[in-house]
Amino acid sequence: MAANFSGGGGGRAMLKGLVFDMDGTLTVPVIDFAAMYRAVLGDEGLAAARAASPSGSVDILHHIDTWAPPEQQKAYEIITHFERQGLDRLQIMPGATELCEYLDSKKIRRGLITRNIKAAVDLFHQRFGMKFIPALSREFCPYKPDPAPLLHICSTWGIPPSEVMMIGDSPRDDVVCGKRAGAFTCLLDETGRHCFPESLADDQKPDFRVKVKKPLFMGRYGDMNLYDQMLLL
Repeated sequence: MAANFSGGGGGRAMLKGLVFDMDGTLTVPVIDFAAMYRAVLGDEGLAAARAASPSGSVDILHHIDTWAPPEQQKAYEIITHFERQGLDRLQIMPGATELCEYLDSKKIRRGLITRNIKAAVDLFHQRFGMKFIPALSREFCPYKPDPAPLLHICSTWGIPPSEVMMIGDSPRDDVVCGKRAGAFTCLLDETGRHCFPESLADDQKPDFRVKVKKPLFMGRYGDMNLYDQMLLL
């Protein structure tokens, strides 16, 4: 079964699958990314990397990909240490369980793409009793924002990207990944930091932007309630 879905252009599409980010989307953010970046790059290195970035932000994984293997290994050890600390505090996002039950009842497929490690995905599945198939972690390369993982999921499902939505809290990773794959995109913006579309690059502007409430996704983008749209079955 599929959901009739209204896109930003006013047309209607059949939404047959949703692909979710994990950290900050399906789970409550618990990793101190600022501390992790400082531990990997150092204060001066982080400042230099931000200054060299047109957007002022740093993609830590892509940044260390340019390093020599010994330095890469040390950096990944630090990153993995922070990620494993986060596993002890892993919490489900309020409303995520109810949303997944709803999607299952309508036989709408759900997948997962994260830049976190596979151990985090395995623990998420085990602890919260829900399965996302496929569920791709950082070990799948290239990772977001490259569209490869999303295209892989669409291919596995046998569903074109135009009938799939990518949902996450990062314009740089999740929205760009979805747009490059040709899917619908939905940005979860709990704090309202992305409430001004003009502040985002064109490839980071989502089709929908919602504020996280209970249950998940019952926020509004303009006059459109995304959850209501999903109920048009």
